[in-house]
Amino acid sequence: MIASLFNKSRPINYVLIGLMLVVFYFLYLTNDLKWMEHYHLIAQKVFLLAVLVVSMFLVRFITKRNGLSKDNSYAAFLFGIFLILFPTVLVNVNVILANFFLLLALRRLISMQSLITPKEKIFDASLWIFVAALFHFWCIIFLILVFISIIFHVSGDYRNWIIPFIALFAVGTLFLMAVLLIDPSLIDFVQQQISVSFDFTYFENIFQNIALAFFSSVAVLFFSTQLLSLPNRPLNMQSSYKKILFTFLLGVGIYVLSADKNNSFLMFTFFPLSVLGTNFLESQENNWVKEGVLGGVVLTALIIFFGQL
Repeated sequence: MIASLFNKSRPINYVLIGLMLVVFYFLYLTNDLKWMEHYHLIAQKVFLLAVLVVSMFLVRFITKRNGLSKDNSYAAFLFGIFLILFPTVLVNVNVILANFFLLLALRRLISMQSLITPKEKIFDASLWIFVAALFHFWCIIFLILVFISIIFHVSGDYRNWIIPFIALFAVGTLFLMAVLLIDPSLIDFVQQQISVSFDFTYFENIFQNIALAFFSSVAVLFFSTQLLSLPNRPLNMQSSYKKILFTFLLGVGIYVLSADKNNSFLMFTFFPLSVLGTNFLESQENNWVKEGVLGGVVLTALIIFFGQL
């Protein structure tokens, strides 16, 4: 039923996904209604919802534009379901914004397979990664993906290796200007994030523990099956799929390295896992398998979400 509904890219599907996100977003906010007493907090919540909706459609845009999936809406739907599975993401301002800027960077990096304006794409991607790092420092490890993309496509031109450092200088200069002109405490905000923690005993309730265990199982299923099927991909698309696999590993790396750890840091894996999950569903010829996997993910996400309200 669910797999059949989203196996086509129809406008109604995206309306349903958008409505689903809006409903569950405000349902989770009912845990604490103090934000409704202040206009600036109301504006912040509405703005974050808009960023989440745009992020979800960015996932679909990147997937469709770069031929990473067939004509369906599985990727956007899975991205929305992962948000429901880990509702703490919905109130983590820094993670939402950092992930949005990483999606903008990934949009440029994955499209490098076309070899059209590669220098501009390298600069844009590096710029967005450095901006993301201002909100969550360990997003900076996505620079690894920039250099991987250079190796895959344009390693012969030495100037391409210098471009990320030019982007660093640009973002660093603008950030220092903001510190000097707007608020000197901005530099403390970034410095506080430059720490590492391997403490995974942060769970506030049993549902967060179950969510992580379930998500890890789904991630292993999607990642391993798509890794094994990589040699069967068209040669001109293999670099793009490799970048998706690397993106997932880097997202896991951010979660592992981050201090003050919580499940919301897993958001950096949502996009690549949505793509891998879409490819997994597309590869299944048996409709019952598709329905079972997708239905199981949806049912588990709903149980865990309502268990935390």
